[in-house]
Amino acid sequence: MFSVTVRDHIMIAHSFRGAVFGPAQRLHGATFVVDATFRRPDLDDDGIVVDIGLATDQLKAVLGELNYRNLDDEPAFAGRNTTTEVLARTVADRLADRVAAGQLGDGARGLTGITVTLHESHVAWASYERALPGSTAAGEGTA
Repeated sequence: MFSVTVRDHIMIAHSFRGAVFGPAQRLHGATFVVDATFRRPDLDDDGIVVDIGLATDQLKAVLGELNYRNLDDEPAFAGRNTTTEVLARTVADRLADRVAAGQLGDGARGLTGITVTLHESHVAWASYERALPGSTAAGEGTA
C-alpha cells in the first residue's frame, strides 16, 4: 500500500458536555496539527499516490471551514461534543467528498482510503481511518 501525507493546522474554540470532560466543559481553545494520509495499492500512471499540491490545497480548504471558529456555534455540530475523534472523522469525510467531486484530480479516483490525524499536543492525538467509495479499505466512514 502506498501513502502520501500532507499537513496543516487549525485553531478552534469549543466546550464539552459531560462530567468526564472536567474543566474542558467550559469554553476553551485548541490548536491541532492535522495530517491527512491518502492511500492506494498502486501508483497512478504518473507514478504518484495523489497530487500533493491539490491534496494540500483541499486540506487547507476543509480546515478553513473550521479554523478560528467556536464549534459550539456551528450547526454541523449541534448537540455533539467536538472531540478530537469527532473532528478527525469530520475532516476525513469532507476530504472524501472532495475526492469524489474530482477536486483532487482524476488520478485521485484510484485512492482507496484516507486517514486523518489531529495532534492535540506532542504526546496526544487521535485518528480516523475511512475507505473511499468503491473501495474495500478499512473504515466505515461515509461521505
